Amino acid sequence: MNNYFERRYVITGIFITIAVILLARLFYIQIVDDRYAMLAKYNVQRKIIDFPARGVILDRNEKPLVQNLQVYDIMVTPKEVQPFDTLEFCRLIGIDKAGFDKRLDKARKYSPYRASILEKQISVQQYAPLQERMQDEFKGFFAQPRTIRTYPDSTAAHFLGYIGEANDAAIQKSGGYYRPGDYIGISGVEKSFESVLRGQRGIKTLMVDSRNTQKGSFANGAFDTAAVAGERLISSLDIRLQKLGEKLMTNKIGSIVAIEPATGEILAFVSSPSYDPNLMAGRQRGNNYAKLAKDPYKPLLDRPIQAGYPPGSSFKPLDGLIALQEGIITPQTTFFCPHFYQAGNRRVKCEHFDGVTDLRKAIAQSCNTYFCYVFDKLMNAKGPKNIRTTLVDWKEKVNKFGFGTKLDVELPYERKGYVPKPEFYDKAFGNKRWRSSSIISLAIGQGELQSTPLQLANIEATIANRGFYYKPHLIKAIGDKKITKTEYTTKINVGIDTVYFQPVIDGMQDVVDHGTAVQARIPGITMCGKTGTVQNNHGKNHSVFVAFAPRNNPKIAIAVIVENGGYGSSWAAPIASYLVETYLRGTITKPKAEVNYIINANLLPPPPGWKPPVRKLSHKDSLRRDSIRKDSIKKLKSDTAKRIELKSAGKKKATDSTSKLLAYQPKRKEDE
Repeated sequence: MNNYFERRYVITGIFITIAVILLARLFYIQIVDDRYAMLAKYNVQRKIIDFPARGVILDRNEKPLVQNLQVYDIMVTPKEVQPFDTLEFCRLIGIDKAGFDKRLDKARKYSPYRASILEKQISVQQYAPLQERMQDEFKGFFAQPRTIRTYPDSTAAHFLGYIGEANDAAIQKSGGYYRPGDYIGISGVEKSFESVLRGQRGIKTLMVDSRNTQKGSFANGAFDTAAVAGERLISSLDIRLQKLGEKLMTNKIGSIVAIEPATGEILAFVSSPSYDPNLMAGRQRGNNYAKLAKDPYKPLLDRPIQAGYPPGSSFKPLDGLIALQEGIITPQTTFFCPHFYQAGNRRVKCEHFDGVTDLRKAIAQSCNTYFCYVFDKLMNAKGPKNIRTTLVDWKEKVNKFGFGTKLDVELPYERKGYVPKPEFYDKAFGNKRWRSSSIISLAIGQGELQSTPLQLANIEATIANRGFYYKPHLIKAIGDKKITKTEYTTKINVGIDTVYFQPVIDGMQDVVDHGTAVQARIPGITMCGKTGTVQNNHGKNHSVFVAFAPRNNPKIAIAVIVENGGYGSSWAAPIASYLVETYLRGTITKPKAEVNYIINANLLPPPPGWKPPVRKLSHKDSLRRDSIRKDSIKKLKSDTAKRIELKSAGKKKATDSTSKLLAYQPKRKEDE
């Protein structure tokens, strides 16, 4: 009897143990390990992301600057892959076997059960023969349609920017919106307006059977979401002006920025050298980027907002306006220019002997002496001992023009330029050991001043408006409703009374009519401008020209910088005049040969470390070189012998002359 009860408890214990094990296993399978749930799910459902088309970007006349091109990403679900002709598959998608193995291994590590990208951006032509065979011959692979950017006019690369795969930092920052393989704006407008341009992704859920054959939408599409295309952007750029600017800057380093003064809209945004934006789209983007990044002329640098240049003489009208506002000078104030200005023990040269010079003449002739006197009076208005506070006050007035401060244009990585503080000179000269003569180079836009081309163009827009500007911007409207930001319709006053602009603008008109930029004059259009020759410690000076036109009711303000171009009148002024006339008239009246001369000129300096090639000497060259060397040695010996002979003769003659001189000397009494 007791044995019976013992066996019963043993058997019961065995059954309870088995039940606990089964329950634990079921708990693990259903709750802890989601692998089986995923297998079951993906045996029935497949979620396909419907990528929206990015918003197109248009110029101010709604001509396309960037559009979309249909491509396909080849996706793979490793667990569903069955034996197939690997070499044939590689041939169809344009990769080798080693590349295929590497990609498939990466997909397995990501997830055996989830689809990931095997090969990106297969063209429509490439996908066509693959599409017919995908379902029957290549199990576990499918194509996912998406779009990439294409640029019909291959222009405005720095303005537009480019897109690329989202990196880990961008994925983490997005809060789960982006996933590996997604595209995101990397630079330019593509980056700044990413949330507007990207649109909203859609999801399609498909039913598949055990053979991975699609059986239509899951639940009749009840759980599907439609993709929403990105908003279109209407930019302020004039594509005609942009293309002409890029053409004129071929084989030159520099920048062109043109602004409509009445709105602050940027009409041209040229950075040179540039690149074809199509190089940054498609499967070769990585290789193309690497080549551009190694280019010694830095085509990826966005010069209109990232390059810093001393403004040179283009800064003089601004200095004159501040002096007028402060009551330091009047339009009739004169100074005498003797071809230089003496600042302590330092002499600042002037290009001309201007004589007695007033403000208008000083601007027209770009008189360094005049503006050195003006700056000296500005800095010493409160006495030499208060120069620190005076410089701070002057800096604030300069900053109001948008000089030395970010203008917050809708592009990333903008530089703010530089206007020095007193602390800079304390470090350079010692505390309280510097005066106006120490910083006199600021008077003519040199020294420590640094500005971007965008800032220079904005100063011209401010002068054109007689004392105010609108925040410079590149996007006129967003979406079909053409939404415009209110911050772009607010006037920004620079603190200079309107009456003081008249004499400055008179001088700027004289610059073009009969001054330093007379060759930039446009018949029938009154243009006001200022040339600048910016000192460059690393080579030839930079050519600068700033202007606006017409004088009354200005339509365009422009800044042109040509590195290593020399005088502002040589290159920058003609380029600006062609753009101004094109914008106002639609054509260029200057002789075509003159325009082509500018276009075809190559002003690129030798790249760093460049050395002229050494030609290998032929046998004839070697014989000729040896013959020349022998002749040179003979001539050297002959010349040396003659010099020795002449020297000896000279010594002998001198000795004879001395003897004769001594012979004819009268005898002294002591000798007698």
